[in-house]
Amino acid sequence: MADDRWGAGRDFLLPVRGEGGAKRRMRGADVPTLFGDGASAPLIRPRFAGPPSPASGRRSRPAFLFSVFCLLCSVCAPALALDKVTFATNWRAQAEHGGFYQAVADGTYARYGLDVTILQGGPQTNARLLLAAGRVDFAMGANLIQTFEAVKQNIPVVDVAAMFQIDPVVFLSHPGVGLDRFEDLPKATAFVANDMLVSVFQWMKQAHGFREEKVKPYGFNQAPFIADKNSIEEGYLTSEPYQVERVAGFKPNVFLLADYGYDSYSTTILAPAETIAKNPELVQRFVDASIIGWRNYLHGDNRAANALIKKDNPEMTDGLLAYSVEKLIERGVVDSGDARTGGVGVMTDARVKSFFDKMVKAGVVPADLPYKKGYTLQFVGKGVGVEPATK
Repeated sequence: MADDRWGAGRDFLLPVRGEGGAKRRMRGADVPTLFGDGASAPLIRPRFAGPPSPASGRRSRPAFLFSVFCLLCSVCAPALALDKVTFATNWRAQAEHGGFYQAVADGTYARYGLDVTILQGGPQTNARLLLAAGRVDFAMGANLIQTFEAVKQNIPVVDVAAMFQIDPVVFLSHPGVGLDRFEDLPKATAFVANDMLVSVFQWMKQAHGFREEKVKPYGFNQAPFIADKNSIEEGYLTSEPYQVERVAGFKPNVFLLADYGYDSYSTTILAPAETIAKNPELVQRFVDASIIGWRNYLHGDNRAANALIKKDNPEMTDGLLAYSVEKLIERGVVDSGDARTGGVGVMTDARVKSFFDKMVKAGVVPADLPYKKGYTLQFVGKGVGVEPATK
């Protein structure tokens, strides 16, 4: 099995910051051989006993040890220095971000030569704009509609991977009131947030006959939906159904839009176009390490990652984390479809075109938009994440 610690055995150049910000490089494949499992060398301060003995004409043993120490330090220093990277998420810490936290918690990022800081998002944070402004190095995207919008606005950021093969956006309805089938939903009052109204809901209107006159604003408060049995509510597969059942005591009907033709990717990794052009090796390492993080989070020991999530977001509960992970696995959100062979994070031109054509038909984006500028397949589809998780 390939060694994931160093990019699945690839022979990359590991950049290390030196004095004045200059970069020194050594081959990543050489580093783990120095100390077995990539562990850091102990920094031993030898005692220096003086110059070589004139009588013997040979260097003293302490002097020899000091020379060996200096040589080891010069060789191993690059292995100890990591590229500092800041990754901005698009919402508060949750299981839907778990793979990134996993890669921090279990040392995957470090093994790929990265010191990653996760900047938690929220309602007042726009990760994409932070990335475009150079405030962060990578960012999390929500879906391909945002990708198309970035192209439309000439924002120089690019999708380099899609961690979710299935966008987990859902609609919920009350059971047993005539709203048990997807085709029943257009007649119901619909609690929809404004950002969804101008994007996803436009496709729902065009493809499935939903009507804007039935829409009421959704402010991420589930009380109005719970109170109105003849209503439906937008949500996330991994969150809102759990909250409804916990608070209201009933299990809602859950309709995953992906089952009805909504084929966007989700939870994308965004990189600046300039970084892709000038430092693709850094992008590749971040993408690969994030993929391994997702594989390990879903199919390995994720307790340390969940602890980091709860540290960033104290309102998160163990119950919701467990429910979210269960749903991510159950529906193959991360590792279904093309990801089974191409690896986690995979994207394809055909899939992006399919979704673009639907958004054009729904009037969400113009037909002449050069949408291919918004993503690249350069860093995915290489089988990373297909192998078993680290337990």
